Parts: sequence; structure tokens; C-alpha cells
Amino acid sequence: MQVAIPIYEGFTALDAIGPYDVLQSVPGTEVVFCAPETGIHRTEKGQLGINADRTLEEVDSPDVVVVPGGLGNRRWLEGPNAYTEWLQKVHETTTWTTSVCTGSLMLAAAGILDGVDATTHWCAREGLAELGANPVSERVVWRGKVVTAAGVSSGIDMALQLVHEMYGEIAAQAVQLGIEYDPDPPHDSGSVEKASPEVVAAVRQVMEIQDAEVAERLGIAG
Repeated sequence: MQVAIPIYEGFTALDAIGPYDVLQSVPGTEVVFCAPETGIHRTEKGQLGINADRTLEEVDSPDVVVVPGGLGNRRWLEGPNAYTEWLQKVHETTTWTTSVCTGSLMLAAAGILDGVDATTHWCAREGLAELGANPVSERVVWRGKVVTAAGVSSGIDMALQLVHEMYGEIAAQAVQLGIEYDPDPPHDSGSVEKASPEVVAAVRQVMEIQDAEVAERLGIAG
């Protein structure tokens, strides 16, 4: 089984690495990082780089696609481009086409989420609607072979569910134990529906500042 994770300059690290660590745990699974051109692609703040070992063109029939989010994908949301055209093409033959966080914006830009229920980071729901999807607040949304996960850490949950669907309950439990995924956060504020208004306001303020800094680094118009 081949899992393709398309990366780009300005992606969010855990969006890609969370599902990678889960899916690569399954024997016989090949996880490939790909992009229009091979080479290092750095995360939003530029502090971490991941190598795209193959071009999109070389990865022409993956079984699973996992599109990570990140502010850097804003440059790939308008008009036909290398990423949206590749997504349209491979989606025809994938077993599962998935996204994490704002990766769903790229699926929507490719026309894969037209009129489809989907999730994304809570700050990006309005943008997802503008691209033709029906945003919902669920952590992981399954609609046929299209699966979307909400913000960042939810990609781990989604990947474990994919393992369950493909290989069964025991396999999924084994992978979960292997990575010792047993969340026990100190506070129950992991969604916008649970967090206090003060926390939501603080996060929005911080994200606006960070997004502006990242946009400037990547040369993305605000």
C-alpha cells in the first residue's frame, strides 16, 4: 500500500508527521512525501524541513492521499495548479483521499469537496465554505472515500481509523499501542466548542500575529 503526503513550503509539521507515524507502522506500507519538485520543503516558520523524495508526477496512483494543512497552501487555492491537478487525477483511483486541518482547503480547491460535509481547523471553517464544502465541527468526517480531519492533532485519530478500516480492529489497536497514543491533556479545551471565550480570543489573537509573520516569510498576500 502506498500513502502519498504532498508537501509544500509552509505546511504544518504535525499534520504530516502524525499520520506518517501511524501509517508507516503498518507492515508493507510505503509512505512517500512528494511535491512538484523534489527537495526540502520547510514548515510554516521555516524551522523544520522535510524532503520530498518524489515528484507529484512520479506518484501517480497512491492508495491513500493525506494532504496536510498550513498557511503555505493559500497560494495553491486559486486556479489550476500542480497540486490541485494532481489531486483531481489521483482521486479517481485512490482508496482513500484525506486531509488534515486546512489541507481540506486544498481538497476543496480541487473540487473534491463540492457540496460535501468536511471539517478543518476551526479558524478556517468560513474559508472552507467559500470553496464549496459544507463545514462541520466533527473531529473526523467520513464521506464515502473522502475523509477530513480537523485541526493538527486530529490527523493521528484519522490515521488510526484508516488503519482500522483497512486492516481491522486488532491492527489499529496494535498501532495505537506501538506509538503509545493515550491522550491525557491537563485541560479539556481542545476544541473551540469546549474552550472558554477568553481562551478562544487569546488563540485568535496569537494566530493572527503568527499568520502575519508566516505570510510575510512566504510572500503570501494577506
